[in-house]
Amino acid sequence: MRRTLRWVLSLVVLIGTAGFTGVTATAATDADRGTNAAAKDIKDRLLAIKGMSLIEEKPYDGYRFFVLDYTQPVDHRHPSKGTFKQRITVLHKDTARPTVFSTSGYGLNTNPGRAEPTRIIDGNQVAMEYRFFTPSRPEPADWSKLDIWQAATDQHRIFKALKPIYGKKWLSTGASKGGMTATYFERFYPRDMDGVVAYVAPNDVNNREDSAYDRFFENVGTKECRSKIEAVQRQALLRRAPMEKLYAKYAADNRNTFKTIGNLDKAFEAVVLDVNWGFWQYQPSATACAQVPDAKTAGDQALFDWIDEVGGWSSYTDQGLEYYTPYYYQAGTQLGSPDIKQPWIADLSRYGYQPPRNFVPRDISMKFQKHAMKDVDRWVRHNSHRMLFVYGENDPWGAEPFRPARGAKHDSYVMTAPGANHGANVAGLVGDDKAKATERILAWAGVPTAQAAPYDAKLDRKDRDRHNTLRP
Repeated sequence: MRRTLRWVLSLVVLIGTAGFTGVTATAATDADRGTNAAAKDIKDRLLAIKGMSLIEEKPYDGYRFFVLDYTQPVDHRHPSKGTFKQRITVLHKDTARPTVFSTSGYGLNTNPGRAEPTRIIDGNQVAMEYRFFTPSRPEPADWSKLDIWQAATDQHRIFKALKPIYGKKWLSTGASKGGMTATYFERFYPRDMDGVVAYVAPNDVNNREDSAYDRFFENVGTKECRSKIEAVQRQALLRRAPMEKLYAKYAADNRNTFKTIGNLDKAFEAVVLDVNWGFWQYQPSATACAQVPDAKTAGDQALFDWIDEVGGWSSYTDQGLEYYTPYYYQAGTQLGSPDIKQPWIADLSRYGYQPPRNFVPRDISMKFQKHAMKDVDRWVRHNSHRMLFVYGENDPWGAEPFRPARGAKHDSYVMTAPGANHGANVAGLVGDDKAKATERILAWAGVPTAQAAPYDAKLDRKDRDRHNTLRP
C-alpha cells in the first residue's frame, strides 16, 4: 500500500510540475529537429527556461558562471499554493560535456568552484541552495514544507529544466549534509542521475540508538590524544565560573545573545561538550594532537582560546544559530542527531547533549518522524545503483555510514580514506580504491578515458562549510 501511494504521489508531482513550469518543451523540440538551438548563447538558453532569472554572471577562464534564481513551488504536492525563488549556480563548460549536480545541503557559494567529480569528468556543474536557507526561503515560511522529499523534488525540477540544454550524462554529489542530500535525491528520483558520489554522508537510521558514535570515540586516534582532549573538556567544566566570565565578555564584545538556547550557561556547556567531536571532525590529528593544551597547567584564557578554535564559542549564540535553523529543524524532524555519552565529564554536565529542539526558535513547531531515515536506509541497502560513498577513517560522522546494495549489478561502493577526517575525498583514497572510484565516476559520466581537468588552486578550493559543532 505504501509503495502504491508513493508512486501515485510521484505521478501527481510530475504532472503538477509539468503544468506549473511549462519547462523545456520548446527546447526539447528544437533539439530533436536539429535547429540552431545549440548555437544560441548559453545565457539566453538558460534564461529561456520558464521561471529562471539571472542574478549575475561571473565569467571564469574557460567557463561561464551564472548565479540564477529558479521559481519553485513551496509545496510540490500543491504547486498552486505559492512559490519562492531558489538560488542555483551553473558553471558552464560545454554542453557536449557531462554535468555534475552538487549541493552542500546548506546555503550556496556564489563564487566559481568545482566539486571533485566535476574536475574528474571535466564537466559542467550545477549547484543548488537547499530550501529554507536564506535567501531561498518562502515568505511567510511554512516550516512543515521543509523535508527531504520536498528538497529532492526541488532538485528533480531543476534537473528536468536543464536536461534539454545539458543532454549528456549527469552525476549528483555533495559532502556531509550535501552527501545526504544527494542520497535522498537518488532515493526519490532514481531515474534522474547516472551516478552518485556522496562524501562523508551520515546515516542516523535510529535516532535513539547512538552507540556506534560512543565506540568510535573509544578507539579513534591514540589514547594519549584522546586523553588530552578529554582533560581539556573536564577542566573547562571544572572552571565553569571563570570560563563563563570570559564567555560573557566574548558575547558582549561580539553582541551575541542566547535567547534561542535559553542562557549563556547552556551555550557554554554545549560548546564544551562538542570539543571532542569538533576536534576529530576537522583537526589534522597527525599534527593537531600536539597543539592540545595541557589541561592542568594551561590558564583559563589558553583553554578558552583553544576551545574557540576547535568548537567555536559563537556556535550556540542566536547569531551563530540563525543561519543553521533549517538544519536543526530537519535534525529534529527527520534526520536525527547524535547523542554521545562522554563518561569522563558526565558528573560535571548539567544538560547532556542537548536536542535540536533547543537550537530552533520556539515559535517553529517540530515533530520527529522516526520512519524517514529508516525508509532511506532500507532503499539504499536494497535498491541503490551506481552509488559511491566515501568516508574518512577519523571522522565521527562516518560511525553510522550508508551501506549500499551489493553485487555487480548494483555497481555501488563504500570506501574509506585512511587517516582522513570530514574532508575525505577520492584523492585521499589509496591503492585499488582510488583507481576503482575514479574509473567508476568516469564510466558513469560516459567519459571513456581519464580526462580530468588540470587542478586549479582557485577553482578547486575546498569550500565546504566548517561545522565544528554537531552539524554534518
